[in-house]
Amino acid sequence: MLEVRDLHVRYGDMHAVRGVSFTVGAGEAVGIIGANGAGKTTTLLAVLGLVPSAGEVRLGGESIVGWPPWRRAEAGLAWVPEGRRVFGDLTVAENLEAGAYRLRGRAAVRRELDRVYALFPRLAERRTQRARTLSGGEQQMLALGRALVGRPQVLLVDEASLGLAPIFVTRVFDAIRALVAEGTTLLLVEQNVRQTLATVSRAYVLEVGRIVREGPAAALAADPGLRDAYLGA
Repeated sequence: MLEVRDLHVRYGDMHAVRGVSFTVGAGEAVGIIGANGAGKTTTLLAVLGLVPSAGEVRLGGESIVGWPPWRRAEAGLAWVPEGRRVFGDLTVAENLEAGAYRLRGRAAVRRELDRVYALFPRLAERRTQRARTLSGGEQQMLALGRALVGRPQVLLVDEASLGLAPIFVTRVFDAIRALVAEGTTLLLVEQNVRQTLATVSRAYVLEVGRIVREGPAAALAADPGLRDAYLGA
């Protein structure tokens, strides 16, 4: 579904992403894990066309190199950004409707809104509330819901747990696992290695802009080096 080959990103003299390659199959959940500053978010931004890059990016077998970000979004790449970035002065319902740009007809929009409200009952309770008045965890749910409303081909989630209280980290990852169980194609970029490896089927480990390990999530979780570096002894 999503194929990235030999991706490079430079910021001036800094080579931030160095030959990164990975795949996400249809219906598969894949993680990119690593420490802060490893290049995870930059990799995601390059896939979305939000930073200049070199290399090959294919969606559904078609090259999207050179496509502007809006065209990649219309083709089915949906992004849940780091820091949530909800529209603070809009209500919960209005934020969700803003994500429905790929849908045609009110019935389709209504169906997807109902799906999101079923996944996040708290959003249903707060549908008329302005987004800026929500807690950080509720805003993260809203950012996820907004991306889901458009029925994306691939859901790209950047640092879903960042800055959240532990109870909301659990709730957000429970929701992500429910999406995975439904067959959502997911690329999860995260510092929270333990939660990520408990969610995805495969993962790539990124260090200083390079992929240094990859494999089944269970095997990576059991790897002594990875466990010591990211999961604790």
